Amino acid sequence: MAGISQLQDFPSHIPVTHDYFHNWNIRVVNAETLTCENYISPNRRDFYKVLFIKNGAGLFSLGMNNYNIKDSTILFLHPNEIISWRSLSTSMVGFYCLFKKRYVDAHPLLKASLEKHKLFTDLKRSIIRLEQPSIDTINGLFSQMHEQGQMGGSLAEEAMQAYLQLIIIESVKSVDFPSPQSITEEYHHIHEFFRLLETETSKLNKDNPIRIKTAKEFADELALSPNYLNALLKKHTGQNISTHLKNRLLEESKALLIQTDWTLNEIGLTIGFAEQSNFTLFFKKNQGMTPSEFRKSCPEYI
Repeated sequence: MAGISQLQDFPSHIPVTHDYFHNWNIRVVNAETLTCENYISPNRRDFYKVLFIKNGAGLFSLGMNNYNIKDSTILFLHPNEIISWRSLSTSMVGFYCLFKKRYVDAHPLLKASLEKHKLFTDLKRSIIRLEQPSIDTINGLFSQMHEQGQMGGSLAEEAMQAYLQLIIIESVKSVDFPSPQSITEEYHHIHEFFRLLETETSKLNKDNPIRIKTAKEFADELALSPNYLNALLKKHTGQNISTHLKNRLLEESKALLIQTDWTLNEIGLTIGFAEQSNFTLFFKKNQGMTPSEFRKSCPEYI
């Protein structure tokens, strides 16, 4: 797990800045156009992800399990799962698809397919090893889906959800679910830290402000010493407890600025600042603009 960065550090892998929070429903990316990076995605995401690896190798962690990916594989990743990827090859051939929860709600047939096959909700079914001819079929479906997304048009999203359903159906034909390997004790602690961080920040609101705000409080909750937990996080992610907490609160602040009409004082109190001036300093230092400037620069939340 050495050298794992956060997924947010790779803008090419995710929708970013204002566009991350809104303005899109589904996207398909050709993995060959990306550098094969190591990353961890510890935070709540607003999108499902389907990752099709035609060629490439790596160590993938889903929740509390490791998977050694070396054959053609398709992965169905729920927004709430903590995932990480450590590349064992210099390149990857395949595609990945991201789609928002609201996209599922807008397409009843797709929603029914997700609920029927449980690929995103049953971790034992989320990773499928593929064989011919499913590999070629799924690659072809992703290629057409990617082309449709590039072309755009009023019916693009309708067509893409149809391709997505076909990819799901073709995947479940294989039903070859690789056996996971247990994660190390060190990664267990890392996983539990990010799970706690997500629990503490994912449901923040004016009536439920952040409860745990310091490195010591996080370490105490996990029955670890702050120094040990900091050392683990530095070793595996390059960042300590305070930096991870700062980054998470910054992302939550952006979402609240875009998605709500709360005052700056209300947002500041929610993420742990008793004074609005301190919240403004925190935001400007880490984002390069004040909260008010950030809010004004964003289109209305969709």
